[in-house]
Amino acid sequence: MIVAFSVQPTGEPSDPSVSRDLAEGSDSASVHDAVAAAVRVVRESGLPTRTSAMFTEVEGEWDEVMEVVGRATAEAGRYGSRVSLVLKADIRPGRTGELDGKVQRMESAVDRLENR
Repeated sequence: MIVAFSVQPTGEPSDPSVSRDLAEGSDSASVHDAVAAAVRVVRESGLPTRTSAMFTEVEGEWDEVMEVVGRATAEAGRYGSRVSLVLKADIRPGRTGELDGKVQRMESAVDRLENR
């Protein structure tokens, strides 16, 4: 399965050991530190993953993917008093390599359309 998820903490950090670093170009609504902490958890899981401007995708079996999403959400939660989690799942038993496979099939379809 592939899960695409997004986390957004709000409020003051629940963990007093974390602080927000408002990097150049960011504003007070920026959550890049919390997202970076969540993405680090996902990348350290060893599962196939991809991060874009809006979502992080992770591929694996249900239990392992959901465990990683749970840990990533908890990590982001340290940066706020509340966390919003958006999750979308593509569940296809027996399929692997779909994180890249789906994109490759779509790109091939775009190429065919462009060359008509």
